[in-house]
Amino acid sequence: MAICLTNGTLISGYYALENMSVLIENKKVLDVFNQKRFEQKKFPPTLRIIDVEGSFISPGLIDTHIHGFNGHGTDNCSPEAMIAMSEDLAQYGVTAFNPTLYPSSEESMTKTIQSIVKAMGKESGAKIMGIHLEGPFISADKLGVQRPETVKTVDLELMERLWQASEGHIVNMTVAPEVKGMRDLALYCIKKGIVAQAGHTNAEYRHMVEGMQAGILHSTHLFNAMSQMHHRNPGAVGAVLIHPEMSCEIIPDGIHVHPDLLKFVARDKPIDKIVLVTDALTPTEQSGSPLYANGEEVTFSGGCFHRVKDDVIAGSGLTMIKGVKNLVSYGFSVEKAIRCATANPAEIMKYGTKGVVSPGSDADIIVFDKHFNVLLSMVEGKIVKNLI
Repeated sequence: MAICLTNGTLISGYYALENMSVLIENKKVLDVFNQKRFEQKKFPPTLRIIDVEGSFISPGLIDTHIHGFNGHGTDNCSPEAMIAMSEDLAQYGVTAFNPTLYPSSEESMTKTIQSIVKAMGKESGAKIMGIHLEGPFISADKLGVQRPETVKTVDLELMERLWQASEGHIVNMTVAPEVKGMRDLALYCIKKGIVAQAGHTNAEYRHMVEGMQAGILHSTHLFNAMSQMHHRNPGAVGAVLIHPEMSCEIIPDGIHVHPDLLKFVARDKPIDKIVLVTDALTPTEQSGSPLYANGEEVTFSGGCFHRVKDDVIAGSGLTMIKGVKNLVSYGFSVEKAIRCATANPAEIMKYGTKGVVSPGSDADIIVFDKHFNVLLSMVEGKIVKNLI
């Protein structure tokens, strides 16, 4: 069935236009036009017209770094868990995501990868675009809450086995540029089309530059779990800020990074190099107790999850739409905040026709009001949430 969303402010992925309509048919955006043209058009009686009453119409949100949601995640993975995660994320405006793995034993990682692949194509909500490996070839000095025994030296044979298990669906991978053998791994990633991103790294500035020359041009949760900037050694943070070609993830929950630093990033970096992610843990938006993430009991307080045993920050409980709302509260325009959550990740991950609302693009679309409440979610032309 063809659908027309009308009377909305369109955030196309790049700019904002008021009083716009979007025509959707056969999983694609067929046309985009203003209210005057809408009134002049003759539509077939079978067309479903939805008046969004001045709300925002934007591309669906794309989360390229997320461990779990509402009790389902990669830390206790099954195809059914990934399908449930897909359904739940769509209710919060996410239409595409990369399930993200912490490093573990090869057996465990292989099983998780295979479970994700089995779920692909069976989603009823957000589409699984592929897998994000957050390790295991990272620095033991910048683990965050990851376990030291899971860190491994670069092993191309292991990497090939993980790639084979994924059936070619590893999309992005967090690596530490300073680790011995990293150049060979970076070149492997180029060969396979994997986006290599610097993270969980204690790299010196020279290591980062060498990594950039080998294609490591994206970075994982800027400022977190990476070497900080010093005037004699700019480190990983400095390299990302100095070089405009480097893109970066940000977690705008007000906890992982001070809001004023994100304002600085927006002034320093080209806007198309900033990617909003949640890095959300499995119990995000889950009710009840106890809550578990990565095999450990956690509690949510002060805006993020803490380990019960020692009160150390365990990770994020952010949602993508809340991240967009936070960026706007920090001074980003709505269109720039949305771009960081849609067009930018789509471009960096090479997702082709996703991340924008324009003729020929995938009909992954959300509608949200001025308070950033998601009113409608559409995945490839199918409405999966509708409160209008």
